[in-house]
Amino acid sequence: MSTPSKIGPNSIIQTVAALEAKFGKTKADTILKKIGQGHFIGNLPTEMIEESKFHAMVTSLQKEIGNTSTAEILKESGERTARYLLKVRIPAIFQKIVKLLPGRPAFKIFLFAISKNAWTFAGSGKFSYIMSRPPEITVIVTYPTHPVVGNFYLGTFTALLQELVNPKTKIKADIRQENKTIRCNYRCEI
Repeated sequence: MSTPSKIGPNSIIQTVAALEAKFGKTKADTILKKIGQGHFIGNLPTEMIEESKFHAMVTSLQKEIGNTSTAEILKESGERTARYLLKVRIPAIFQKIVKLLPGRPAFKIFLFAISKNAWTFAGSGKFSYIMSRPPEITVIVTYPTHPVVGNFYLGTFTALLQELVNPKTKIKADIRQENKTIRCNYRCEI
């Protein structure tokens, strides 16, 4: 039996924070309890977590508050995760170097660096990018979940690329169910 894939704790931490920002702490706590995720109240993870915990939260939120609100929460969660990465995980010297480069080389170097640690957000899934015109990022989620999860990655990549590559970066997302996987394709106008 294989070891469950793990992802970073920000998937949960920032989703709870985004839920609180949208609904307020009291209502967010009520929602978390109602969807069977109350154990995270005042007890957020501090280490890598099994990806199943994040996907369980996504699925439960979607059933409780619907696709649109869950998509908004997950996009905000991704943006918050990007801010955390910029503050704590991505070295300042690397950020300075990438910001000095023109858009396409900055995109390529940044995504190359991200690909080395993609397992921290893709879990059992796959991450790739191509330098087409426009460049594209693909995340394939293999853990059983729903397409709405792609909004987490959309928020993360948009915020990171706007900060490091070009503040005018826009991403067109194509998130769809393909058999037993979720294919998240992001066309990046940098």
